[in-house]
Amino acid sequence: MKTLLALLMSSAFVILAGCNTVAGAGKDLERGGEKVQDTAKDVQQKM
Repeated sequence: MKTLLALLMSSAFVILAGCNTVAGAGKDLERGGEKVQDTAKDVQQKM
C-alpha cells in the first residue's frame, strides 16, 4: 500500500511539473509571435 501511495504521489509531482513547463513554453511562444507581429507591422508602416 505504501509503495502504491509513493508511486501515485511521484506521478502527480511529475504531471504537475510538466504542466508548468508546458505553460512556460506556451508563454514563450506567445511572446515570440507578438514580436513577429510587431516587426511585420513596422515593416508594413514603412512601405
